[in-house]
Amino acid sequence: MHAPSTTALDHKDIRKIIIGIVMAMFLAALEQTIVATALPSIGRELGDVEHMSWVVTAYLLAATTVTPLYGKLSDIYGRRITLLVGIAIFIVGSIACALAPTMLLLIAARGLQGLGGGGLIALAQTIIADIIPPRERGRYQVYIAGVFVASSLAGPVLGGLATEHMHWSVIFWINLPLGLWAYASTSKALRKLPRREKKHKLDIPGALLITAATLTLLLALSWGGIRFPWFGPEIMGMAVVSLAFWLLLARRLSTAEEPLIPTELLRNPVVRWGTLSACFGMGTFIGLTIYVPIYFEAVLHLSASDSGLALIPLMFGTVVGATISGRVMANMTHYKRLPVAGLSVAVLATGVLAYDPRGLSLPAVEALLGVLSLGFGMLLPVTTVSIQNAVAPHQLGTATGMANFFRQLGGALVVAAFGAIVLNAFADTGEIVTFETLARLAGRDGSPVFSRVFWAAAACLAMALFFILLMEEKPLAGRSKRAAEGAIAD
Repeated sequence: MHAPSTTALDHKDIRKIIIGIVMAMFLAALEQTIVATALPSIGRELGDVEHMSWVVTAYLLAATTVTPLYGKLSDIYGRRITLLVGIAIFIVGSIACALAPTMLLLIAARGLQGLGGGGLIALAQTIIADIIPPRERGRYQVYIAGVFVASSLAGPVLGGLATEHMHWSVIFWINLPLGLWAYASTSKALRKLPRREKKHKLDIPGALLITAATLTLLLALSWGGIRFPWFGPEIMGMAVVSLAFWLLLARRLSTAEEPLIPTELLRNPVVRWGTLSACFGMGTFIGLTIYVPIYFEAVLHLSASDSGLALIPLMFGTVVGATISGRVMANMTHYKRLPVAGLSVAVLATGVLAYDPRGLSLPAVEALLGVLSLGFGMLLPVTTVSIQNAVAPHQLGTATGMANFFRQLGGALVVAAFGAIVLNAFADTGEIVTFETLARLAGRDGSPVFSRVFWAAAACLAMALFFILLMEEKPLAGRSKRAAEGAIAD
């Protein structure tokens, strides 16, 4: 095992590392949003509209399945080399996407891109944990929240502008200079990271099992209610196969000499409850970002552009909540109180939305969404830092990767649940479901449909609140005000 590095990181080193990893995170987050507005043009030019959705699905599947692998690999080989490999794969995948002459090759290239992008966010969080003490770490989580909000707001706009005024391939070519910048800015700075990796064996059978289990589950969630009926033989068959893989994975984790996800992490109550809380919270947030715009257009009769602007309070409140919570963690012993209070208010706000979604004015809806996202944002720094604070330094990558993996999986599950609620309302219409028909059909009487969506969101946020209440509030280790405050000063 490498001894922790004794090289001191000054303000300049920390700032270089933060800038580099934020750029790496932005690459991964932007790629999940910039493609959406370009999809119609891609489908038309490549002559394949039927498989157009797989441009998004292929990236999601690949990125989700490799997230825990990146965490483990970074614990074995170090953060720097693992992050640089991820950025390199992402850049190669982006070039392949831009040059793809057919839809099939574009989908394959998107899968390659996802293999690189899947670990960038988890590795960035792990690197922050390497250089910032737990008590000061929460304030840096705001950068992560900011990246997601920036990508959510900028991605669709950039994708639309590039496609309309240039060519859809520009949305992939733009990753080349951004990726090279991220690579160059992190390569030298990350050499000074503390070396905490430990000699491990990579659990190849476990990695294959978690990949197979995740792929079959996400395929079932992606196709259910859209390509095949939820209770049809195709979806039920994939669900059974996925369950079998999960059971085999559980057996492997309990019997392997060094499993992909160490059993002591699964038994750790802070890791367990913190991960579940973040899973339900993140899942709700992702689900709302997808279905609230439909609610705006179908029920409140906003245009597509106005709907995007109306979504800003939901996105911006997350950054504000994360900023407040992260800064409070550095100076507050009972740091759980803020997210507990925030989530409690968020549940109430979502309940108000659910009670009368049609009768509320747009300013009232905006205020409620802002309160909801503020409470959710307070959850993210606390769960991430608490999980990292509860594990050994050489397990930081594995624990952070596992937490991010289950957060993404939770997002897929909640989105599927919200989709089932919406699509079930129109199951007997006989129409092919697209965004346009969904909005039009909901407009006939969208209030009951979206009332059920918001009640489901309130229930998920209540589960996030329940699990964070169960999470132990361990004292945060270490305090390094000079380095932490210097890094955030400018």
